[in-house]
Amino acid sequence: MKNTAAVLTALHTLEMKEVPMPELKAGEVMVKMQAVGVCGSDVHYYQHGRIGDFVVQFPFILGHECAGVVTQVASDVTTLRAGDRVCLEPGVPCGHCAFCLSGRYNLCPDVKFLATPPYDGCLVEYIAYPAQWAFKIPDHMSYEEGALVEPLAIGINAANTGGVGLGNSVLIFGAGCIGLMSLMAAKACGATAVYVVDMLDKRLALAEKLGGIPLNANRVDAVAAVLKATDGKGADVVLDCAGVSATVTQAIRACRAGGAIVVVGMAADTLDNIPLGPISARELTITSIFRYKNLYPTTIAAIAGGKIDVRGIVSDRYPFAETARAYAETVRNIQDVIKSVIVFD
Repeated sequence: MKNTAAVLTALHTLEMKEVPMPELKAGEVMVKMQAVGVCGSDVHYYQHGRIGDFVVQFPFILGHECAGVVTQVASDVTTLRAGDRVCLEPGVPCGHCAFCLSGRYNLCPDVKFLATPPYDGCLVEYIAYPAQWAFKIPDHMSYEEGALVEPLAIGINAANTGGVGLGNSVLIFGAGCIGLMSLMAAKACGATAVYVVDMLDKRLALAEKLGGIPLNANRVDAVAAVLKATDGKGADVVLDCAGVSATVTQAIRACRAGGAIVVVGMAADTLDNIPLGPISARELTITSIFRYKNLYPTTIAAIAGGKIDVRGIVSDRYPFAETARAYAETVRNIQDVIKSVIVFD
């Protein structure tokens, strides 16, 4: 059977190549891909060939946000069958380290994560995958929505970690895909006012459409605006989806006493001029998240049940055969693209 992949053969170079069909092992299912999201990490590998200590060895297959249909199951798999529609949680932990056994498997040091070197991703027609990490999606939920379970799980993790609850005010820095997913998650958790800060009007327009209160950092003092709107108290929860010195500093200034700041995105490796006084005097909690854990069933239910509508996040769609164009245009139009999705035939 023919199996085609979009293969990264050099920086900025994706080629459609025939690759071997994967061998189905015990506990695995064969999945025919139907939709794959283009994530910022994919784009970074495409442009730079590395993220921190993770260095691409060419050839390499990108993609980790995905959904498809099961075409075959190993003889010992009883939870899934051919024809089931699934989305794949892209990280497969070892299952026996201290982090896995405590339920924090997202911190497993031996996790095999799709499209994180040295592990290939899912921009390929067929992939063999552990059935344990393939989650059914209902018939009324599209494959595109299934692919967006992954980034939404990050947004839900951010909101949960910050303790967002009914009636809370939330401030989000960054209106990219994860910032917008965090906005929808915060609204679903009961937040009544969600302020979203960015510098791009197109992203802020979508944030407003999704129920957020847009603040363009080029035109307004976001901290002053939030403090004014909250009678000087500040936001109950701040979700920093930008992760640079300026936004972390503003998060500290804009968070109410006793509030929580969650570092969701990291655009910088180090932070400078972070004020420690307000953190101590106002007893702020500053924490972070790394991906997600035990959230795929919850995230699928939120989408399938109509609590969160992720469809409006997608700004660009491309057929699988045009994956190279999808990545080139995403890079070229980075300020206009909110979320690109690769759709298979």
